[in-house]
Amino acid sequence: MEPNFQAPGQVKAAPRKIILDCDPGHDDAVALLLAHGNPDIELLAVTTVVGNQTLEKVTRNALAVGTIAGITGVPFAAGCPRPLVRSIETAPDIHGDSGMDGPALPESTIELDPRHAVDLIIDTVMAHEPGTVTLVPTAGLTNIAMAARKEPRIVERVKEVVLMGGGYHVGNWSAVAEFNIIIDPEAAHIVFNEKWPVVMVGLDLTHQALATPDVVEKIAAIGTKPAKFVTELMDFFAHTYKDAQGFDYPPVHDPCAVAYVIDPSIVSTRKVPVNIELTGTLTLGMTVADFRAPAPADCHTSVAVDLDHARFWDLVTDALVRIGEPGAGDVDNKGNASDVDLNEGAQLTAGGVK
Repeated sequence: MEPNFQAPGQVKAAPRKIILDCDPGHDDAVALLLAHGNPDIELLAVTTVVGNQTLEKVTRNALAVGTIAGITGVPFAAGCPRPLVRSIETAPDIHGDSGMDGPALPESTIELDPRHAVDLIIDTVMAHEPGTVTLVPTAGLTNIAMAARKEPRIVERVKEVVLMGGGYHVGNWSAVAEFNIIIDPEAAHIVFNEKWPVVMVGLDLTHQALATPDVVEKIAAIGTKPAKFVTELMDFFAHTYKDAQGFDYPPVHDPCAVAYVIDPSIVSTRKVPVNIELTGTLTLGMTVADFRAPAPADCHTSVAVDLDHARFWDLVTDALVRIGEPGAGDVDNKGNASDVDLNEGAQLTAGGVK
């Protein structure tokens, strides 16, 4: 059966509209490719925020990935250059000095939207019908928190927030806190305590999304430049995760959140109250999930528990197949013309980052 098989007479569901808020980042890059390449996702906007590296670097990386994928007609905007309260903390030991070390990046053919990412998020949510736009943050939550504070009406209009971050039993940047949460815990506190539905796709789930050798071989066999780009990302990622955290194979966190939006049956979840620790000496940034009793009826937070590993990676490989080999005159999987011409080995400059 084809991944998007449709029975005769069956009405195909409308694509899920998402805003991807990210800090590329190796796994953010895969999340962006998955969102672009899956026909059940309508990518409305891509926004960037300080996180894995500085805002300038992660924005440059996002534009490069968009160029590699042949993304057209989707606004990219840069957002907050620092957390709400705290000093900038990045992750060069995982993602390298550029934020996406490993592959050579092409010169970007995409120009940044002149709006601040927070304004692009607000404008996009307000321009669509209530309950139709899902926010998918795969970075620190600074942009999302700022958007909710600047325009509170988006909270009741957003369908849900499906975020990669946290962990109900697992930490990585401390014994109990995950990187995306601990770098801006005040922003996370705002996002988790607004009344929109929140699905936390945390480390308990994403540590199941390992890029094992068989997975990398299947991606390499696709043979396109975007697929080669992903295998080069995974090669670098594998070495840094082995050195920094002892993983035999790297966990590819961020596309798990996109996969949940595409097909929630791939990621099982459990409804549970979650809040963010802001004052603990040893527990700052902990996503505190209260499993002591059944979740109350008004609980608006859920946590991801189990991943269907094979179906998850099938989504990723299918997206890469659909993206194909973007080039002059090509038509992408969504029917958009693309005039992207990748120059292999060309380096992306920061000139387009505002």
